[in-house]
Amino acid sequence: MNLNIGTKIQDLLIQYGFTQEYAFYTKTGILVILIFLLSLVAYFITKKVLVNIIHNFAKKSKSEWDDILLNRHFLNRLSHLVPAVIIYVFARNGLNDFPNWSNLVLSAINIYVIFIGMIIVNAFLDSLHEVYLTMPASKDRPIKGYLQTVSIFVFFIGGIFIISIILGKSPYKLLASLGAIAAILILVFKDSILGLVSGIQLSANQMVKIGDWITMPSRNADGDVLEITLNTVKVKNFDNTIVTIPTYALMSESFQNWKGMQDAKARRIARSVFIDLKSITFCSKEMLEKFKQIKLINDYIIEKQAEIDEQNKTLGINQNDRLSGRNITNIEVFRKYCEAYLNSHPQIYSTNSPYTLLVRHLQPIEKGLPVQIYAFCKETTFVKFELVQADIFDHILAVIPEFELSIFQSPSSEDLRNINLSNIQ
Repeated sequence: MNLNIGTKIQDLLIQYGFTQEYAFYTKTGILVILIFLLSLVAYFITKKVLVNIIHNFAKKSKSEWDDILLNRHFLNRLSHLVPAVIIYVFARNGLNDFPNWSNLVLSAINIYVIFIGMIIVNAFLDSLHEVYLTMPASKDRPIKGYLQTVSIFVFFIGGIFIISIILGKSPYKLLASLGAIAAILILVFKDSILGLVSGIQLSANQMVKIGDWITMPSRNADGDVLEITLNTVKVKNFDNTIVTIPTYALMSESFQNWKGMQDAKARRIARSVFIDLKSITFCSKEMLEKFKQIKLINDYIIEKQAEIDEQNKTLGINQNDRLSGRNITNIEVFRKYCEAYLNSHPQIYSTNSPYTLLVRHLQPIEKGLPVQIYAFCKETTFVKFELVQADIFDHILAVIPEFELSIFQSPSSEDLRNINLSNIQ
């Protein structure tokens, strides 16, 4: 068809007085301009008309994948192929008399089509990932690293074809010659290769997922996982800073994943208060009567006192002999009170639950006797958990003097100053 139009244009120009040679070149120039205008019109119709029509249909549909494709400009990039196809057809059929120009235009169009093809594939992979993120499985098995691998492979192959067109050599021979520089490629793409292998292992073993709270002190990471890519894992710390960790580091280094705690909806409290050893003593009758007024431990005091009295009576031990028989201590009553208080707390799992609730002594140290609260809180989010923990220890610290116990506290400069003043006086 191009040849027929070209012949008619050339004959018409000769009729208007053009020589054969001028008519030939003028005809060729006119055809080039017409093809250029036709390409622009085709591109305009495709992008402004057809794409808008498809966009309107997509808006009316209930599915999300078509909207995602449009948002990723998949069709817009696809429309760039229309003028390339028109120019390609013209170069093959309308420039037969200019073989050098024909080959140059065809090579340029081939490079352009390959480049646009790579961009289209990349847009499609991005759209595929966005569609996958709408599925529940995306929370457990991220695929972005795999899609990035496919994208790198597509760009690599596309680059080989572009280089082969520029050099005028077969792409298969070019690929074969790359075997000699495979070692260099391995060094260049070392992180990507390690990231791919690590990503497969992380996904297969479900070690970390998007949204997990992880802690990795060696990388200053303590927050939620935002993104898992081929080379990096992006973590948003609780101070709103962003940390990027190499994917392979999660396989070669240790990190803590708090997902199990979040799924179980139970977060551990393990904190101690230090009791001054000098304040620990046996309970007097007055102290026991006072402790019986505490509702949480009233039954325990009565039962424990009866048990001890019965045992001491059986052994013939006088009640006033505290050293030979069993006695209740104020630290024991304090421990039992803490257990009863925690059991009654609405945000703490009780001893009847699958989780441990324990108030215990640790090894005495120079700061006194550590009494550890070991329990599990029903609140797992950072702020709510800290509020519950603070509420518990506010209460415990306040009631310690009621059991005639003292909290150990290193002397301050004011205490030392008062001691010195009293010595002077």
